[in-house]
Amino acid sequence: MRTVQNPLKSKAMKCRICGGSATIKLESHNLKICEKDFLKFFEQRVESAIKEYKMFIPKGRILVAVSGGVDSLSLWEVLLRLGYQVVGYHLDLNIPNASEPALEKVQAFAKAQNAELIIENLSEFLPASLEQASKIMKKPTCAVCGMVKRYRFNRIAGEKKFDVVATGHHLDDESATLLGNILHWQEGYLTRQFPVLTEREGMIRKVKPLVFVSKEEIEIYAKLRQIDFIRSACPYSKGATSIIYKQIINQLEKEMPSTKIFFLKTFFKKYRAIFKEDKILANQLKPCSQCGYLTIAELCGFCTLKNKLREKA
Repeated sequence: MRTVQNPLKSKAMKCRICGGSATIKLESHNLKICEKDFLKFFEQRVESAIKEYKMFIPKGRILVAVSGGVDSLSLWEVLLRLGYQVVGYHLDLNIPNASEPALEKVQAFAKAQNAELIIENLSEFLPASLEQASKIMKKPTCAVCGMVKRYRFNRIAGEKKFDVVATGHHLDDESATLLGNILHWQEGYLTRQFPVLTEREGMIRKVKPLVFVSKEEIEIYAKLRQIDFIRSACPYSKGATSIIYKQIINQLEKEMPSTKIFFLKTFFKKYRAIFKEDKILANQLKPCSQCGYLTIAELCGFCTLKNKLREKA
């Protein structure tokens, strides 16, 4: 998939939808399209995924996790345009040289769209930086960050009576994750990999409306909708194995367009059911003794971290 930079060099390209001049070529769909029809095409595909997987009802209350990046802000934009009841949630992680500009982008977007935004700061409920928490838990910073964000997404959604939490995970994310899980035969993760993670006691329903649109398509959409987002990657993401899997699947996509979407959709339709939920593990899940969050231990990871921080104080 590519965007034609200079329409004057592409006079022969006709939009398949309207017959006008096409400025965008989507290799994975074998589609040449104009900007106006691309916007419709993109939004219709998001709506189609929502309906196909019954992510939420039209009047459901949706909490969108927004980081300030192109994926989450584009998701927020699409859901607002589709007419859903959407509220943004931003967790300020206090990452030097990264969190402040991210917060500014999120606030600017909310103001421009006249959209409701909930902001929390990590320091409100965790008396430590992510790096300090990483050392205490003896885990990579990304792992601790993910744990904290999942916990707060679920917590705030429950407290504010939202029906679902929506995240900006897209085709590139999900196909790369699937590749990694298959290469290592992570059966537990393969069972749970799906556009919808259903609700259960203490856990809010989680959905991924961008699951079948690519990173590049999202960036084109953001450009056309004039969405201002942070362009720098998180400083803690360096060295993540997910980057390697994305590079591999991107190379496959380049050589064989539509590989990503075929790979992911085929898994969902034909092979995910092969991997059964670990019933022993599922039966071991129980409410955390301190906060009620589902966990296999006496305390969930978040409460364990908080307790260790108290001991260090």
